[in-house]
Amino acid sequence: MQKLTDRIKLLARRIEANNNWRQRECINLIPSETTPSPLVKLCEISDPSGRYAEHRTMKGKEIYFYQGIDFIRDVEEDLRTEMAEYFGCPRIELRTISGQMANEVVFKAMVKFVNRGRKEGEPFRRLRLVMNNELTKGGHLSSQPMGALFNYVEEDPATGKERVINFPVRKDCLYKTDTDELGRLLEQVKPELVVFGKSMFLHKEPVDFVYKTVKEWKPRPVIMYDMAHVLGLYGVLQEPFKEGADIVTGSTHKTYFGPQRGIIASNISKESPISRLWVDIKGRAFPGSTSNHHLGTLLALLLASYEMNHFRDAYQTQVRKNARAFARALKDAGIDVEGDEAEGFTETHQVVIRVSKYGTGDELAQRLEKNNIITNYQALPDDESFLQASGIRMGVQEMTRFGMKEDDFQILAGYIAEVIANNGNTKEKVSTFRKRFLQMQYCLDTEDAAPLVAKMFSSVFANNDFFKSVVANLEQLTR
Repeated sequence: MQKLTDRIKLLARRIEANNNWRQRECINLIPSETTPSPLVKLCEISDPSGRYAEHRTMKGKEIYFYQGIDFIRDVEEDLRTEMAEYFGCPRIELRTISGQMANEVVFKAMVKFVNRGRKEGEPFRRLRLVMNNELTKGGHLSSQPMGALFNYVEEDPATGKERVINFPVRKDCLYKTDTDELGRLLEQVKPELVVFGKSMFLHKEPVDFVYKTVKEWKPRPVIMYDMAHVLGLYGVLQEPFKEGADIVTGSTHKTYFGPQRGIIASNISKESPISRLWVDIKGRAFPGSTSNHHLGTLLALLLASYEMNHFRDAYQTQVRKNARAFARALKDAGIDVEGDEAEGFTETHQVVIRVSKYGTGDELAQRLEKNNIITNYQALPDDESFLQASGIRMGVQEMTRFGMKEDDFQILAGYIAEVIANNGNTKEKVSTFRKRFLQMQYCLDTEDAAPLVAKMFSSVFANNDFFKSVVANLEQLTR
């Protein structure tokens, strides 16, 4: 028993150290991460985190296969309502537990859908051709044949490779699509599925252009937008459903306020010629991809959606202001900033810099980490491979929630330039700077949240004596 106690104490110390470092000393700038509010965090460890609530639509009725699920059933329905309001669409699938899973569910459903109505003896087939963003041009791994698209697209017998065609990019800005060339390609290759979305994401996607090009085709391709990185910017960046998209997927923990989950949204109507695709999406979510759909984070996502729908406009506006101010300050400090300068270098939460004249992206990202600035290195569109990355990718969303504004990001840009260009030591300055931004914003204030946190936290523990012991230890820590 003593060995177990010692091991757990050691792990607890490591957890505490990491929490203090990331939450109180570091400036966190990875664009695919965020810190949820305290109430959202508590939802994640509430009772549903250990429960099941499998359900499936059968003969027009939603059938649940477990008892004791009334609470979580209502939570899921409430969350569906909140998400439908956020996207302005009627159909929401909540059971995917990551953005990658959400994409794979759609790809599975597409293969099932295109095989509906097969004649007897006709072989089962995969998708004939898909268009997406190239991985080295910022495309997301989950939309690639090496990712979630694996085994869902036919191979070209001439090359032995999957029939995936990438969007062409403009020569004057490698982060934007060349729509003239794209129009020609669409007519030439006739894809069955068009997938928008990136992980290196600076500018809008040409959803409207593609929809207007293909809308009269019979059948036309399904238009899907993987908004994993920009889900929390839906509306201020663009509104894909109003531009012609059929499906939006995403993860809920990058620019969105939630825990780590996935989501699929759609405006496919019952009258649509692709209406059965939504049936296939639901079936591939359960039982096709999940059994337990992680009910603790489902509950947390409901609370996060309350926050997002309430603070949406103010948060989205500040994120874009901060990103552009950050990019401009880095440029003024002598750092090469990617993206279209005429549009402030970015239209999203992301800022991408080129650091090759100072070292590799990996080397510089490690140097920044030693100075308590957390980023990630990134291959730029003209790099040969990720092993020779010349860029660093950053996002402002997490520190925006902790209260940083444009002037603060200008100060931060100075620290980053000092580390990159001069190999300066700014660790203590950064740690002191971070202490100005410890209070979560765009959520309930402390006066309203603290009593709720206390009540929810106390209800997590079955043994009230254990909770009293925890409270006594907390009191000692705060003396």
